Amino acid sequence: MIVATNHTLKAFTSELNALTSDVLRMGGMAEAMIADMATAFARGDMELAQQVIDRDAEVDALESRLEREIMRLLALRQPVAQDLRGIIAALKVSNDLERVGDLAKNVCKRLLAMGEEHGAIGQKSVERMSRAVRLQLKAVLDAYSTQNAQEAIDVWLHDEEIDEHYNSMFREVLTYMMEDPRKISMGAHLLFIAKNLERIGDHCTNIAEVVHFFVTGEELPLTRPQATDLGRTSEA
Repeated sequence: MIVATNHTLKAFTSELNALTSDVLRMGGMAEAMIADMATAFARGDMELAQQVIDRDAEVDALESRLEREIMRLLALRQPVAQDLRGIIAALKVSNDLERVGDLAKNVCKRLLAMGEEHGAIGQKSVERMSRAVRLQLKAVLDAYSTQNAQEAIDVWLHDEEIDEHYNSMFREVLTYMMEDPRKISMGAHLLFIAKNLERIGDHCTNIAEVVHFFVTGEELPLTRPQATDLGRTSEA
């Protein structure tokens, strides 16, 4: 049994703060990967795309280090209540951020595969969708940093906007493919890119749910309100 003292409580608080800082640093790395991914796609910058691919290993390494630290804290500190929720939140958020890094890497791999065909179709749609998911990630990281449940709810509610971007891009690319069979290969790459971006939005939603539970101890409902209720629900 661990007997709490002022010294051990201060040490544990310091460890929790360091854990949160590392998760936010990982989030900053993932956010930068998305920003550079979007820039690489907009400019057809294959060198920058390769840099994004290479940086994914750094995100993976940080996630592994975070997992080891979390296991150590769980074993040695035996946290309860909000402290336990905070540690589990760090584990779940880091897992989602690792996947965000993977997805940004996958988009850049598609860009390299497209080569000279890049920019023929769908470029504006990719740029719009990339900007939307980057803003979602930034918002949910801010919510995690400030432990703001309402900001987390706002991210969770607006996931439908990412889905709308995906559906719009899917229809656009499919139309190009049907009109010109020569664009089928390019269109296939773009459809995979759109799906990867849509999945980044899903991971932002996952993080929002984790943040809300961490702060309030309550889970968000399984189904979101209808789009017409978004503004009213956010203001409530």
